[in-house]
Formats: sequence, C-alpha cells, structure tokens
Amino acid sequence: MTHADPTVEQAARALAGGALVILPTETVYGLAADAAEPRAVAALFEAKGRPRFNPLIAHVTGLAMAETFAGFDDRARALAKAFWPGPLTLVLPVTDAAAVCDLARAGLDSVAVRAPAHPLAKGVIAALGRPVVAPSANRSGRPSPTTYADALEETGAFALAALDGGPCAVGLESTVVALLDAPRLLRPGAVTRAQIEAVIGPLAEAEDDAKRSPGRLARHYAPQAPVRLDVIAPEPDEAYLAFGPGAPEGPQVFNLSPTGDLAEAAAHLFAYLRAADRTAPRAIAVAPIPAHGLGEAITDRLRRAAGFVG
Repeated sequence: MTHADPTVEQAARALAGGALVILPTETVYGLAADAAEPRAVAALFEAKGRPRFNPLIAHVTGLAMAETFAGFDDRARALAKAFWPGPLTLVLPVTDAAAVCDLARAGLDSVAVRAPAHPLAKGVIAALGRPVVAPSANRSGRPSPTTYADALEETGAFALAALDGGPCAVGLESTVVALLDAPRLLRPGAVTRAQIEAVIGPLAEAEDDAKRSPGRLARHYAPQAPVRLDVIAPEPDEAYLAFGPGAPEGPQVFNLSPTGDLAEAAAHLFAYLRAADRTAPRAIAVAPIPAHGLGEAITDRLRRAAGFVG
C-alpha cells in the first residue's frame, strides 16, 4: 500500500529498506529502487513487468556521485557539465559493479547514468547517499506517467511511498548517448542531437547497440488501442492526437500543441495518449509531427507505441 505525501527523508528510508518509491523527475515519474540492491531491483522489474535485458538508468545527484561508479572521459564530463542536472543519460563503462547491481545493468559492462533536475528527486538521492534506478512508473510497454495520478494508477500498489511533484516539465524520457567508443545516439530526447553535437561533435546512430539503452523495445509506450501515424483526418470511432492549429474538435480529439510547439507537444504526449486510450477508441490516430529537434524524440516514442522498430 502506498504512503502518500511522505517527506524526502521518509522516501529515502523506504529505498534504503529495499522498498519501491514513486519519484517525480522533470522527464516522467519514475518507480525508484536502490540501484545497489538486487532484490529491490528484482521487485521493480516484477512491478513493471519489465524484460530483464532492458537496462535501467542510475540516477545521481551530479557528476561527483556518478564518477564513483562510472568511467568519465573528457567528452562525458563536458556533456555532464553542459546538461546536468537535466534530461541527458550517458552510457559509460562501469567502474564499480556493486554500486549499480548486475540486474539493473542487464549484465552489461556499461552503466546508464543521469542527474535529474527535479528538486524532489535530487533530495531523495542525496538523502539516500547513493544512486537509485528509476524507470518510468508504468507497467512495461504502457505510456509513461507524467502526472502523480497516472503514476499511482500504474504502479502505486507496488510502492511504499509516493512523492507528488506536480506535472512533469519535460514529459519525455531522457536523451541517451553512449560514450563507449565513438559517441552514439541510442535514444532521442529533450536534449537534442544538435545540442549534443555542439559540445562533442558528430553523433553516430547505434541501432546495433540498442540493448544498452532503456526504452528501445519495438512495441513500447503502447496504449491498449492500436496506433496509426501520420493521419490527416481520423476515421469514425478513432481518437485523434492532433498537432498545430486548425485541428478538428471533439471529445476524442487531443491536440498536443494547438500552436505547433514541439516542447508543449512533448510535455503532453504520454498524458494525451492515456487520455485518448481512456475513451475506448477503435484506434488512436496521430497527426504528422515534424521530425526536427524534439520532433525526433516524439516520433520515436510514437513509432514504438505503434509497434514499429527503430
């Protein structure tokens, strides 16, 4: 049973005791566990129904904590200094396997790490004094929760404590960049390719290395209804995720951004997928989304919701 409205210290104590905690971040709500404790991580996998080969992200207070268990080179330090705290995950060589247990790393010799910007997440990790893993607080394959209510609905029954941090400001999971050799973009997100390349130079695509990143399964972020992409006009009995001005109106129409703002669309994406799904539509049709900037990340999530690879 979830204990609502705990203090940061109470949430940290719950994690230290091996329990799960719903934790707000600026990206999405996470279901958190002590990264070093295999039993807690196993309970997290069970709560999410998450495949064991999909690695988890270790959340830290900042660069100092991350360097205790991950190998940083000049590129990694430059990215951390530019974008932490914030929605950027770095995949790096693991240097202390005990800090983020084997199950959390999916048996890999690398570790995914980021420093969240949300003050409640930062406070809990600081109070615990070590990293937590905190994948999105939804059942695996479902849209990620960006509100406290949606997080409770999905996995509240599995958490001992749940912190209400308000709606998530970003609304998309973090960008994931691997720095194990040539820098590779494993998952697009709110920190864009252009922003990253401005710091460290060109990024390579890495579909062959997708197992190192969370959220890379083909059918991911999926609602119950089937999803159709690039739809100009929805069919009868379909819910519609619109984008931009001039969209149709109705009880099953959810406009990601009436002004065509990609940041607003990203923040609304998962909540509107959920809302559309709750209308019990025959399908969810989605308007075309521009592919530049944040649109790359939005399109990536929508393709996975629709069951497409890559």
